[in-house]
Amino acid sequence: MAKSIVQKILENHIVEGKYEQGKEIGIRIDQTLTQDATGTMAYLQFEAMGVPKVKTELSVSYVDHNTVQIGFENADDHKYLQTVAAKYGIVYSRAGNGICHQVHLERFGKPGKTLLGSDSHTPTGGGIGMLAIGAGGLDVAVAMAGGCFYLSCPKVIKVNLHGKLRPWVAAKDVVLKMLDIFTTKGNVGCVFEYGGDGVKSLSVPERATITNMGAECGVTTSVFPSDEVTREFLRSQNREQDWVEIVADEGAEYYKEIDINLDELEPMAATPHSPGNIKLVKELEDITVDQVCIGSCTNSSYKDLMTVVNILKGRKTHPNVSFVVAPGSKQVFENIAREGALTDLISVGTRIAESACGFCIGNSQSPKTNAVSLRTSNRNFYGRSGTKSANVYLVSPETAAAAVITGKMTDPRKLEDMGIEYPDVKMPSKFHIDDSMFIFPNEIKEDVEVYRGPNIGNPPQSESLPETIHGEITIKVEDKVTTDHIIPAGSKMKYRSNVPKYSEYLFEVVDPTFHDRAEKIKNAGEHNIIVAGYSYGQGSSREHAALCPMYMGVKAVIAKSIERIHNANLINFGIVPLTFKNEEDYEKIEQGDKLEIPDIRNRILNDLPLIVKNKSKSIEFEVNYNFSDREKEILAIGGTLEYMKKHSKNA
Repeated sequence: MAKSIVQKILENHIVEGKYEQGKEIGIRIDQTLTQDATGTMAYLQFEAMGVPKVKTELSVSYVDHNTVQIGFENADDHKYLQTVAAKYGIVYSRAGNGICHQVHLERFGKPGKTLLGSDSHTPTGGGIGMLAIGAGGLDVAVAMAGGCFYLSCPKVIKVNLHGKLRPWVAAKDVVLKMLDIFTTKGNVGCVFEYGGDGVKSLSVPERATITNMGAECGVTTSVFPSDEVTREFLRSQNREQDWVEIVADEGAEYYKEIDINLDELEPMAATPHSPGNIKLVKELEDITVDQVCIGSCTNSSYKDLMTVVNILKGRKTHPNVSFVVAPGSKQVFENIAREGALTDLISVGTRIAESACGFCIGNSQSPKTNAVSLRTSNRNFYGRSGTKSANVYLVSPETAAAAVITGKMTDPRKLEDMGIEYPDVKMPSKFHIDDSMFIFPNEIKEDVEVYRGPNIGNPPQSESLPETIHGEITIKVEDKVTTDHIIPAGSKMKYRSNVPKYSEYLFEVVDPTFHDRAEKIKNAGEHNIIVAGYSYGQGSSREHAALCPMYMGVKAVIAKSIERIHNANLINFGIVPLTFKNEEDYEKIEQGDKLEIPDIRNRILNDLPLIVKNKSKSIEFEVNYNFSDREKEILAIGGTLEYMKKHSKNA
């Protein structure tokens, strides 16, 4: 039987279940990664499981988010991460070493392996032929403890790439075209698998850009073949021994197939305030640009930055533009410096930022009031930049560089009219490699004392599923409410290891009064209930968007649809994710309505219909749910942490 790349990798890792589309499977995880914003809670949860050391082939703890250390909280978290890594056999990547996805691609990614990361852009690893999946921190903790990762056996969508990108058109434009086709909703349970003759024309960094932003479409992951291009990249990293060929069999069957002609694509942009709002750059020309930020895990590779350098060399930043560059890793930083490109960037008038997530997550470089900011990152949600009135556009490095010169949105192809030739940047045959910013565990040291600062608390425990949920619709939100809307990033992330404090900022972007209302309802012994539209919980994998609501007494979410990672996180923390059977019922209920979901525990455990009673309006409506037996047990017992404790005792 002819098989896809996805089927080959999954079948080699299935521990529970069978490769059958739509059915739950449990897979073995070879590698994990965490970053400091999600990692602290993930490791606290891992510690709570009582496992003496990690059981994966490789687990890496990266520090790349909260590197602007204002106050003691972030530095304390980093010390905790370093000591917990030493105790449990985890590689520790120090602050300054770079963004987890870029660094992992360079130094650890292996074709054919599974990678689970507590960051939604973990699918970047698909650019090297891994099955790399983003998840909540608790799921990653379970994988580190040797447990399976559970997912719905995916629908595989084959994306056939043909031809070759023309000058001034970039890999970013390929994935923006994918967002134009598939949008940001309706793709739960799918995987993008790339193939076709056009694949061989794309370098590993270009492939990684495309798999990185598949997350914005809501798919489980994206994957490219592992071919000679992959082999050359690994050889340049002195890791050729990690290469294996992985390609789809001829005649493999797919859920759906689409074709994209690379040579027909044009420069594109995602306009405010969603990665799915796609337009051609030529349709946006002459918009005045105030800020340009190049970097993030999407476009901060050697190839990206050398392309920008060669476009800008000998020129100056437009006087009205603030221009920031953040190399994706220490390796990228050092290699462009050795070639003189860092000097060229400084000469242009660039503000050089450290190799970290920085501006992408809104904890630095927030633009001015009402600014237009062009960024090569992957998300432009409302308020994510740190300035609510700002308009953020997502573009390729080429389009970003054009705006640095002109001070306005400019189709980069027009730079040729200014005498600028498109730079054809080649990947080095060998990178300068320095792994000194990693701390490798030589052995498991039982006597390591794990450091815990005053901002670090134990993971809060959820309650078991009650017989009846009774409470109030504490908040009703519309479509495409992201995890950024639910719990903010930026400067508030320093409280991620302090759940009571972090919970004070729930829904701050859309309704800053939520916390006080939720606290009042919780103290009255009632349950908080969230009602939402389509694609609730899209965006970041941050489990705090479920963990903090759990702490505040949220027991159910009723939505038109819920995105994959957030749905899993809700279950992990004992919150019941439900969807409207009839979407018209969303319009019939209001914030503040008193709801009751009678006999919910018994009905879920026995697959019986579930009715919600609106006591305020004397109406009722049916909701849908779809839980595996494992998920039912998790909800009944009050979350995955309690589930793991129970099963470890029974083992």
